[in-house]
Amino acid sequence: MILSLFRKKRANSAIIKRQYEELTDAARQLPFYRDMNVPDTVLGRFEMLSIFIMLYIRATKNKGEAVEGLAQDIVDAFFEDIDHSIRELGIGDAGVPKRMKKLAGMFYGRADSYGKAIDKDDLNELNTALVRNLFPENIEEAPDMSELGRYLIATDNALKNYDIDQMAQGNLKIVRA
Repeated sequence: MILSLFRKKRANSAIIKRQYEELTDAARQLPFYRDMNVPDTVLGRFEMLSIFIMLYIRATKNKGEAVEGLAQDIVDAFFEDIDHSIRELGIGDAGVPKRMKKLAGMFYGRADSYGKAIDKDDLNELNTALVRNLFPENIEEAPDMSELGRYLIATDNALKNYDIDQMAQGNLKIVRA
């Protein structure tokens, strides 16, 4: 009995790793930074990975316990990755929890604002949220983010119809920009 739990955890870790790598690769696509005005900065990359994690969560919502559990594992892997990155930047152990709490708040706030705009298919609202989050210091001079917004709405629609068995196996593939 106990050995079967370890085998399941090992199998899940391979699925989580494969799926998280797909989401990370999707967030790193050159067209976002070259053609869609996403700044190639730590914040820009955090934003894009947050967006793809959010899209993944939306795609797995109400699709059954297996994929919803996998989505939670992906979120956990995301925050573990962020924790590791913060520590690599030289933030001391005492400062990490405070920064993680702030980043978690940023992530869930973004997921909420982007999700509401996508639910309404409101490109203007999505553009506003993207500008606010990607260019917090320079909102008035920020570039238009509509092309990215259109891509996100289309990707969300594609992911809603993704094969549930493929998702459960960690084989979800993101449409490339």
